[in-house]
Amino acid sequence: MTTWRIVRIVAGSFILISLLLGAPASPFFVSQWWLAFTAFVGANLLQSGFSCWCLMERILRKLGVREGA
Repeated sequence: MTTWRIVRIVAGSFILISLLLGAPASPFFVSQWWLAFTAFVGANLLQSGFSCWCLMERILRKLGVREGA
């Protein structure tokens, strides 16, 4: 797998999990504060789209994960 795919898989997983834990209609509801985590992940995806810089991608590269799109 490449850094590009891992970043998107992790971001998508974080969003779905935080929605599951933050939506009042969910059977796994914990607190609406989980929706703030969803917003944080979305904001990071937005900024990386404009700046072409992603901390997680940089960390994965240092761990030796292959770069690619």
